[in-house]
Amino acid sequence: MADSMESKLLSEKIGRPIICKLCGGIMVYKGVGEYQCEECGSMDYDDYGKVRNYLERHRGANVASISIATGVPRKVIRDMIKENRFEVIEDRGGYIRCEICGVNISSGRLCWKCEEAYHREVEAKIRAAKKRNISIYGEIARSEQGSKRYTRGQ
Repeated sequence: MADSMESKLLSEKIGRPIICKLCGGIMVYKGVGEYQCEECGSMDYDDYGKVRNYLERHRGANVASISIATGVPRKVIRDMIKENRFEVIEDRGGYIRCEICGVNISSGRLCWKCEEAYHREVEAKIRAAKKRNISIYGEIARSEQGSKRYTRGQ
């Protein structure tokens, strides 16, 4: 029961083929969204592979036509665009918006200005914390003093 539940969750999460549709063999990941059956050698694709293959043949297709042709939900395709796996072609009109300022962007979550500002802010916080001698991301502050926690018996 646990195995069937785990395989169901895994296959639903990324649309990953687990069992070969032809012979029932195990599908092995080969890269770039492609999977090959160990038994018969047939190929199948996860959601990314389906969208990628479709776009190679139909350059500039919109999200709706990709979804209809591949069976991959529109939300999944939009998430792939936000993850920078694909980008929207400028003259196609189907833009996504920056999550901070709302300007049209072709991929990702932030426009280049907001992304740069975000990284500058993070860097400034880290510099300020380092200046105050606070430990960051598990690093030990250099000026901490103390004895060893454990010593060898003498």
